[in-house]
Amino acid sequence: MTWAFKRQIFDVGILIVFFSIFGFLIIYPRVNTTPSCSDNKQNGNETGVDCGGSCARACIAEVDPISILWSRAFKVVPGRYNAVAYLLNHNQNTAVNKINYRFRFADENNIYIGKREGNAFIPPSGNFAIFEPAIDVGNSIPVYITFEFTQIPEWIQVSQEKVNQLKILVSNIKLENEKISPRLSATIKNNSFFIIPEVDIVAILYDVSGNALSVSRTYFDVLNGEEKRDINFTWPEPFSEEVITKEIIPMYNIFLVKLK
Repeated sequence: MTWAFKRQIFDVGILIVFFSIFGFLIIYPRVNTTPSCSDNKQNGNETGVDCGGSCARACIAEVDPISILWSRAFKVVPGRYNAVAYLLNHNQNTAVNKINYRFRFADENNIYIGKREGNAFIPPSGNFAIFEPAIDVGNSIPVYITFEFTQIPEWIQVSQEKVNQLKILVSNIKLENEKISPRLSATIKNNSFFIIPEVDIVAILYDVSGNALSVSRTYFDVLNGEEKRDINFTWPEPFSEEVITKEIIPMYNIFLVKLK
């Protein structure tokens, strides 16, 4: 082997090493990025692609779907109704910040009357209601009401500590003037140190068979930490049957809640 040939082998070796190092410096950062919850890969401690584990977003496969227990329309005055969907979130530590929904209405002959669309949040764990007020149906009477979410929910994980601390207590529930102009009163208290904005409070009244007779809603811009307030619901006409059970559901978007 001549000296010139050895020199050529050496130079080729230097070039191979150079390009190997150069290629490594370019490729390594691309293939060895730090796992994140927005890289479209399942990595780190994720249990799905960009979900589960330490990611805020929960994986759909690990979340139970919402149960729609019932949906009904309740007459306010002739031609105008309030619609309510009564639902159950089976998931203890996951909630939805915003999701679109649709009510549809049909008369006793199942003839389509109309629809009402909107958006809502889904609180973690338990029963909740979606309330649509003042639906104008003209001379029709809505008998068949359906409710559906019109998009796939984006579930967000919520810490168990926050869920445990956020409590709104309802007490002193009293129904008066039931046979004339019914009036339901109660006291609610924010039994936490959190400031809770945009609080919806839905009242549902049930007959002896557990069927919903009527509904109403009130609203607070904010319920401060440890604040107590009196609430009232009224109806212009007496109910068709005796009220046996009274349910008051305070609802708020847990993602808007903040400490004092």
